[in-house]
Amino acid sequence: MTYQPIVAGTGLQGWRFLQATYDNQFKAFTQSAELQRDVDYFRENLAKITTAEELVADRRLLSVALGAYGLQDDINNRAFIQKILEDGTTADDALANRLADDRYKDLSEAFGFGPGQVQRTQLSYFAEEVIDRYEAQSFEIAVGNTDDTMRIALYGERVLQDMALEDKSENALWFNIMGEPPLRKLFETALGLPKGIGTVDLDRQLVYFKDKALRMFGDDSVAQFADPEKREKLVTAYMARVQIEQNAAAFSSGAAALQLLQATQR
Repeated sequence: MTYQPIVAGTGLQGWRFLQATYDNQFKAFTQSAELQRDVDYFRENLAKITTAEELVADRRLLSVALGAYGLQDDINNRAFIQKILEDGTTADDALANRLADDRYKDLSEAFGFGPGQVQRTQLSYFAEEVIDRYEAQSFEIAVGNTDDTMRIALYGERVLQDMALEDKSENALWFNIMGEPPLRKLFETALGLPKGIGTVDLDRQLVYFKDKALRMFGDDSVAQFADPEKREKLVTAYMARVQIEQNAAAFSSGAAALQLLQATQR
């Protein structure tokens, strides 16, 4: 039986509890028999894989590979994933480079099946790298089954630390955030951006994101989120705004119910 993470409360209260119990809960989750079977299979069989076609043909291996990069919903899109892997990332017109969501590029770079890349499935340490990511992602998904806002917060805490150190221009990093749904949701909510911002021209969106970040943090760079205090401030703002929205929705529902009750008593 798979361990289901405990989320005690919503908003900031729930987030503080999850932070305090994360290590123990994560350990219990990764020791679950079902997860261990998938991980052991991946560990024992990945080195046999030499092509992208072989990887996508093995559903159990592909499930772990995609899950490690948050792409588990693409498990049935095998032709698409094979193209992502075989194109690699060295050419400007490679499929992964033409997608807004950088998770596809990360997947393709990691496995190295593309032209001019080093194929990594047979490297002694590679399976463990993927497994570590898979376990973290799987735990976040399990948390999200109870409270999706907690999943987004955990994901942001984990991913932003590495993203902030990437050797890319600041604008490129912001576009990565805007193109990756969980991160976009985290920043849109934390920064208090308007609901319809996704319909605005991308360059204009970039201005909004950077301007709001500057106002909140005194800095409009993504690099600042290498600092754990900045990441914590971001996630705290996210959870606080989520809680405000939930309370407002509950109040509106309560007010509507009260009006209805009063109307029936007249």
